[in-house]
Amino acid sequence: MPETVQFQELGGLVGKTFTSSWRTVTQEDVNLFARATGDHQWIHVDVERARRESPFGGTVAHGYFSLSLLPVLLFETLEVTGASAVLNYGANKVRFPAPVLVGARVRGVFTITAVEPVSGGVQVTLATVIEIEGGAKPAMAAEILFRWLS
Repeated sequence: MPETVQFQELGGLVGKTFTSSWRTVTQEDVNLFARATGDHQWIHVDVERARRESPFGGTVAHGYFSLSLLPVLLFETLEVTGASAVLNYGANKVRFPAPVLVGARVRGVFTITAVEPVSGGVQVTLATVIEIEGGAKPAMAAEILFRWLS
């Protein structure tokens, strides 16, 4: 269940961390992402070849797949009411320290580091990590920016 806050209360959440539930990455997820992006590299979509030849022992999700999970994982944890819209504004310092094998479970950990007024709303900066269950390193780390519009 997400924490629900009013649009006007976002500034009071600086320093607060939100953690999503675990989500299993399936081969179907990876295949659909490959189809959407046109990135059909065998390490992502050829299960048999990846089993034989991949240094990871199987198929892995695209790095940008992890990045694409950020909205769904964040909005699972945080619901902002009173805003007319929310926009993905960008990402800084994006890194993919560890591969996500198909079948792995991942979750998002989001810490609000800044809330700044912008024309028509507020910009929220979040230090973000996509963790891999049991993994020593995260799948992804980034600073992400969302804009909630009034």
